[in-house]
Amino acid sequence: MEKNLENMIEAKRSDEEDANNLKKKKMKRIRRRSLIVKRLTCFRSQDFGHPTIDEVDGDGNVDMTSASTGNKHSPTHLVVMVNGLIGSAHNWRYAAKQFLKKYPEDLIVHCSERNSSLLTFNGVDVMGNRLANEVLSVIKRHPNLQKISFIGHSLGGLIARYAIAKLYTRDSMDNHCLECGSSERIAGLVPINFVTIATPHLGTGGHKQVPMFGGSNTVEKVANQISWVLGRTGRHLFLTDKAHGQPPLLLQMVNDCEDLRFFSALQSFRRHVVYSNAHFDHIVGWSTSSIRRRNELPQRKHLVRSGKYPHILKGEQDTTNTAKQENSIKLPINNFKAARASMEEAMIRGLTKISWERIDVSFKGSKQRYFAHNTIQVNTPWINSDGADVIQHLVDNFHLHHL
Repeated sequence: MEKNLENMIEAKRSDEEDANNLKKKKMKRIRRRSLIVKRLTCFRSQDFGHPTIDEVDGDGNVDMTSASTGNKHSPTHLVVMVNGLIGSAHNWRYAAKQFLKKYPEDLIVHCSERNSSLLTFNGVDVMGNRLANEVLSVIKRHPNLQKISFIGHSLGGLIARYAIAKLYTRDSMDNHCLECGSSERIAGLVPINFVTIATPHLGTGGHKQVPMFGGSNTVEKVANQISWVLGRTGRHLFLTDKAHGQPPLLLQMVNDCEDLRFFSALQSFRRHVVYSNAHFDHIVGWSTSSIRRRNELPQRKHLVRSGKYPHILKGEQDTTNTAKQENSIKLPINNFKAARASMEEAMIRGLTKISWERIDVSFKGSKQRYFAHNTIQVNTPWINSDGADVIQHLVDNFHLHHL
C-alpha cells in the first residue's frame, strides 16, 4: 500500500516536472517570437516606426510631414520622390518615413503618384511634364518652401531629369536666399540634391545594359524590335524613338535644347548621386545605372563592404576622366551593336561633364538578392527589407542646405 502511494507521488512529481519543462519551452518560443516581431515591427506598421501627417490630393499624390513636431514648424525643403515602371507613391513610403524621422522640422516629402501603374508606359516626356505640373501644385500648397531635391528609382530618375528641365529658370538673386550663390532655380526653389537609384541613364537599348539578356546580341535585337510592348516608354528606353529626324530622347537629354535646358537643369543641383547595384540587378545593369563605361567599372574583388552600411561597397575613389576618353572611341554606325555603342558613348560624355557621387551596392549573400532592383529602394518592406541600410546611407548623407 505504502509502495503504491510512493509510486503515485513519484508519478505526480514527474508529471509536474514534465509540465514545467513544457511551460518553459513554450515561454522560450514566445520570447523568441516576440523578439522577431519586435525587430520587424517597423516593417509591419504603416508608420514604419515614425508617425507622419499625410496629405493626399485628388490624384493620390502624398505630401508627408513629421507628426512629432505638430503644426508648429514650417519646413522649407521639398523632397520629391519618383517611382519607376509600374510603380506607385507607396513604393517610397518606407524611405519617406526615414527622411522625416531624421529631419522632422526641415522636410516635406512628396511621393509622386501622377505617373503610376500603366501610366508609366506613356513616355519619359509625357511623364516628365506631368511631374513638373505636380511639383508646381505642391509648391503652391506650401508657400514657405525654399529648397528642392529629387530622388528617383529606376525609370523615375529619367522622369525627374525631364521634369527639372521643364522647371528650370535663371532668376535674379532672391533677397531671402543670398547665401545660395547661384540664380539658377528649379520651380523657383534652390536645387540641392539630385539622387537616382538603379536608373538606366544610358537606356536599355542593347550593349549589355539589361543583365537578363545575358549579353546576347540576338536577344537584344529581339527586345529592341518588341520595345513597343512598353509603349512610348519602351521606345525611349531602347533608344528607338527618332521622330522628325531627331535623335532619341535620352540622347537629347544630355544637352541643352532650344526649349528645354536638360544639362543646365541637372548641373544646377549642388549634389549629384547615383546608387547602383553591382550584383543581381537583372533589370538595370551596373554600367547604365552608375554612368560608367564597362572598362571603368571597379573590379568586384577590390570592393569591400562598409561596416555601418553592410550592403554599401567601398572601393577606390572614382576618377573617371572624360577628357582622356574623348578620342578613344570612334565607331561606325552601320550596324545595330555599333550604333548602340556610339549613342551610349555620347550619353556618357554628356552626363560625366557633371561630377557624380557613385555609390555601389551589393546584396550578395542576401536571401533578397534576386530582387535587388526593388530591394535597393525597400520597395515592399516585407520582401525588400535588406535595403534598409542603403536607405539609411541615403538619409545620413543627404544635404539639407547649400554648401
